[in-house]
Amino acid sequence: MVIVIHLLLVILAFVTFYPFWNGAVISFNNGMDTLKGGITFWPRQFTFENYKVVFNDERLLNGFYISVLRTVIGTFLSILATAIFAYGMTKQELIGRKFYMVFCIITMYFSGGLIPTFLLIRGMGLMNSFWVFIIPGLISVWNMIIFRTFFKGLPAGLEEAAKIDGCGNWGTFARIVLPLSGPVIATLSLFTAVYHWNEWFLPSIYITEEKLLPIQTMLQQILNSNIMTEQMAQLDSASQGRMASMQTVTTKSLSMATMMVATIPIMLVYPFVQKYFVKGVLVGSLKE
Repeated sequence: MVIVIHLLLVILAFVTFYPFWNGAVISFNNGMDTLKGGITFWPRQFTFENYKVVFNDERLLNGFYISVLRTVIGTFLSILATAIFAYGMTKQELIGRKFYMVFCIITMYFSGGLIPTFLLIRGMGLMNSFWVFIIPGLISVWNMIIFRTFFKGLPAGLEEAAKIDGCGNWGTFARIVLPLSGPVIATLSLFTAVYHWNEWFLPSIYITEEKLLPIQTMLQQILNSNIMTEQMAQLDSASQGRMASMQTVTTKSLSMATMMVATIPIMLVYPFVQKYFVKGVLVGSLKE
């Protein structure tokens, strides 16, 4: 029985990992050769040309910069705002606390819809603005509930001792509550960062200026349309000398290389916060 379980886990791991590995292999393979098929575990004609195109394209590099900026700023502000909101919701003396909680939970299941949301964003002046990535998703109700439950599990004596020493609510939150919330902050920060890093749909609606598009939206455009011809046509005269060496690049090989560039950075974050998963999520979400 144990052998069967291990065999099933190995098969599951292989099925999960292989698509990523195959994408990496294609990204390092000659694009024209890839069109012949048969690329499985190793590149048949190894090349760096796909990545040269990605890193020589200012649009893709700018998209990568926008994605990094959005992820860092969006994660920091979202976690901070959500934690402050959740801490306030733990206060028994807060008037209308139950009403606010019910109101927040309703928003988890029902939204205004795409068109009303679009009109709201446009009315707020966030169209073609970097802050359209940050403000609409600043507060996560699900994360707030996890924060709130985690905060309620902290010993009440800590806050009482802080108040005796002269700390107000802000001082207690900054000096006592946040330092003790490392596991839940690390876990929810990772989830929030992954959302910001992978999200491509919102920019495709609210952003029309190419300089503000994140790399994920550009990747989606690459996957849905053949832009290689347009890329070659947009090369300036100084870049024409690279044309011959770039003829080995195809839309598929370019999309795989872009996908690797867009995926690997956020994957590298997981090992550093993995140890907080069980303590941060299970304690924060189940303990009440």
